Amino acid sequence: MTSTLDAVIDDLAAEQAALEAALEHLPAAAWEKPTHAPGWSVRDQVAHLLQFDTLAAAAIRAPETFQETLRQPGNRETAYLARARDLAPAALFEQWQTQAGDLIRAARTLDPAVRVPWAGPAMSGVSFITARLMETWSHGLDVIDVAGVPRPDTDRLRHVAFLGVRARPYSYTNRGMALPDKPVHVSLTAPSGAIWEFGEPEAENRVTGSAGEFCRVVTRRRHIDDTNLNVQGTAAAEWMAIAQAFAGPPGDGRKPGQFPRESTS
Repeated sequence: MTSTLDAVIDDLAAEQAALEAALEHLPAAAWEKPTHAPGWSVRDQVAHLLQFDTLAAAAIRAPETFQETLRQPGNRETAYLARARDLAPAALFEQWQTQAGDLIRAARTLDPAVRVPWAGPAMSGVSFITARLMETWSHGLDVIDVAGVPRPDTDRLRHVAFLGVRARPYSYTNRGMALPDKPVHVSLTAPSGAIWEFGEPEAENRVTGSAGEFCRVVTRRRHIDDTNLNVQGTAAAEWMAIAQAFAGPPGDGRKPGQFPRESTS
């Protein structure tokens, strides 16, 4: 029987493969295109994945020295972006492919009972690999949004949706805000047509609609106004305005009007 950890590792590998297929035939000029993340090009998004896949493998293989590794000057954002900007696109792509595969190999050695160190609190193996899947999908989306290459949404987004819902309290504490005591029910239509339900079914505050759009909002890749999500209640609306499924300081996210709202007809 496949364990939960094995299943999420398989899904991370599949998400990496989907991005690899999108990047494989990307013209060299497209690697220099600016993305919607201010100051970051397509190249920089791939460099970020390369860096953090490398660090993630290190956290799994050498947890006792990981915090020291993290503090090394070469692991600062300015340093790893500069290294990547000196590489030809093909070389950067090859390095990311290598490190993405190495992360999967390292993940296969994880003990589900052992927590993995990271920049924030240590995480269970399942949470750790799920976070890497979210990063692969969301930074890959930054590329897809501007590079003109396809990478259709899949039901692997259930992991991102789960993190987005689970991170509702964090979205508030990260901004120094009080979490309302009103629950929010989330009902999402998956790419396959399945319905994913989260939270109390009887809650008056509700978010319903496309799983893909919900995942874009909670990873701050879309402004809620550029989606067809149906948001009911003040608590739900407040959450969707600040939702952030990833660790780190509050992100500005995307501005309304940056993306056309998809037709529902």
